[in-house]
Amino acid sequence: MADQLPASEWTQREDLALLVAALGADDMRWVGGCVRDTLLGIEPADIDCATVHRPGTVIDKCRAAGIRTVPTGIDHGTITALLDGGPVEVTTLRRDVSTDGRRATVAFADEWREDAARRDFTINALYAHPETLELEDYFGGLADLEARRVRFIGDARERIREDHLRILRYFRFQARFGDALDDEAIAACQELAGTLKGLSRERVAMELLAILALPDPVPTVQLMERLGVLAVILPEARRNEMVCLIALVASEKAQGHSPDAIRRLAALLPPIPTIAEAVAARLRLSKMQRARLVCAAERKPADCDAPHALAYREGSECAIDRLLLAGAETAAVREWAIPELPLKGGEIVARGVGKGPEVARILRAVESRWIDEHFPDRARVETLLAEELGQRSASDDEASA
Repeated sequence: MADQLPASEWTQREDLALLVAALGADDMRWVGGCVRDTLLGIEPADIDCATVHRPGTVIDKCRAAGIRTVPTGIDHGTITALLDGGPVEVTTLRRDVSTDGRRATVAFADEWREDAARRDFTINALYAHPETLELEDYFGGLADLEARRVRFIGDARERIREDHLRILRYFRFQARFGDALDDEAIAACQELAGTLKGLSRERVAMELLAILALPDPVPTVQLMERLGVLAVILPEARRNEMVCLIALVASEKAQGHSPDAIRRLAALLPPIPTIAEAVAARLRLSKMQRARLVCAAERKPADCDAPHALAYREGSECAIDRLLLAGAETAAVREWAIPELPLKGGEIVARGVGKGPEVARILRAVESRWIDEHFPDRARVETLLAEELGQRSASDDEASA
């Protein structure tokens, strides 16, 4: 692996050069994912840098250079610089003073190695000089990256005890960047899996959904199940549901659907709405995510027989989720524009039906027949309405006889 970061589009951005000039090239380094991904030929999603400057100095230097900043994590030394090409997190060199498995108390440091030592994996502790692009690697990250090996910095158990979420982060990074498993990491994750119970539900959900959103999370999720990690964070998942996840990932790929974490979470759960509700509440999912998870849990075999009716009643997104979970084709609803019933309650009132529940009943009856007949045109809807009104009139006559 090269000892210099290859020049790429992002390293030559003019707005980043402005930030480098403001902070001083020798007083900052590109660090973490942007370095790792560039070495792997992947376009970085985010740009982060470390600096020897304290947060207040970072703000002052950026202001003098005309760069706006936001104190997004100032207590932990992080300032976000708002640049034309996107935000950049600027973090003062740090070292951990104390940790409790959930949060760390940090102090500012003066040495790059100190900052690197508090990071989780060797492949995330690579630094690049912003002008020369020379790499600084304190813990063998370059060799691990070349070998596609995800390895904790220092003792794996100690690093997990510092932050329990590192268990899930290990599996996510292993799925993305690892080939062979690191025995020490695996043993530590298995031994300390129970510590995940002490984490906030939001943090667990964030990492779990990130794993499920990967192109193929199946091997990783299977490994998590085998080591007892999945049982801690998602006890509702069973082996039968693992088979469903495998089939779903294959179906998504075959039909050209992008990976979807909520749909895949649904695959790991039994199709029981109350369980989906409970999981959504425990993981603190958003209202939209919760609605999708519950709708997917309401799936039934008949969904595949009438995909348009399913899409009309539940919406395209839920219909696609249910069809994919059933291993069915989604083409019928994927580009289908859901029609609107060409009938309003006011038209029924205009036909002599008094306002009230009877109007709603007739509207539902017409709508049900319209769906069963595959959404015919307005003329047919008028006929259906006339038939429903005729039946109502006949019933009224019988009642009065």
